[in-house]
Amino acid sequence: MQQAVAVAANGRASSDVPFGIVENVTKTFPARGGGAPFVAIETISLTVEEGELISLLGPSGCGKTTLLRIVAGLERKTSGSIRIRGREITQAQRDFGFVFQSPNLMPWRTVLDNVLFTMEILGRRDKAATTRAHELLELVGLDAFAKSRPHQLSGGMKQRVSLCRAVIHEPALLLMDEPFGALDELTRMEMHDLLKNIQRVTRATVMFVTHSISEAVYLSDHILVFSKRPARIAERIAVDLPQPRTADVRYTEAFTELEHRAGAALGIVK
Repeated sequence: MQQAVAVAANGRASSDVPFGIVENVTKTFPARGGGAPFVAIETISLTVEEGELISLLGPSGCGKTTLLRIVAGLERKTSGSIRIRGREITQAQRDFGFVFQSPNLMPWRTVLDNVLFTMEILGRRDKAATTRAHELLELVGLDAFAKSRPHQLSGGMKQRVSLCRAVIHEPALLLMDEPFGALDELTRMEMHDLLKNIQRVTRATVMFVTHSISEAVYLSDHILVFSKRPARIAERIAVDLPQPRTADVRYTEAFTELEHRAGAALGIVK
């Protein structure tokens, strides 16, 4: 397993004990209909430094989402251990945030009430929470839509609301499962910049699942390239690109080299 370093690639100070440690995690699903057990994750170990964005990159069905759900405490691992801030994760955590592929907004609620739903669940919906919700909506350019219903929003706007809902309680870890996959390319690029801005403002630690090479390179401090199922880490890539990221970096030689390296790890290019 890779060791913690004094300074992370994103320039943030790093302690001797990483923020998150995934150690020798495996996942096997029981056999069905007399067949052999289904091995989703072979053996995976990784570390996450506080404040970084780490991408899990790989083809569909390779086990990325399964690992993300295990880290979130939504799925049981077969063996191994997961520790976040020294705490063993065995079940869903109230101080984690999760953004799914679909926004999953409640259609009968306003935008503001959808964002505040997390605080209601935590028993913390008060004046301060409402102020925080408006601040987040302002940050993503949607405060003017606070009283709107989800059906009045575009797909990108809905995902912005979902993102606000996931970070309003200032989670220790934000987990994102291909959240921009259904968006058009221009909206997707806008969401990339929005996520980086939210991460800068909130100093969130993010684990992000994607099958897009360019998305992983643009967003990440580190990329973990997954093999085909059963999942294992085929390549670990440090993304040494300047922060804050701007659209211009997508057209640099350094960006292209990182894309090529990730593509080679996936077996797409040689």
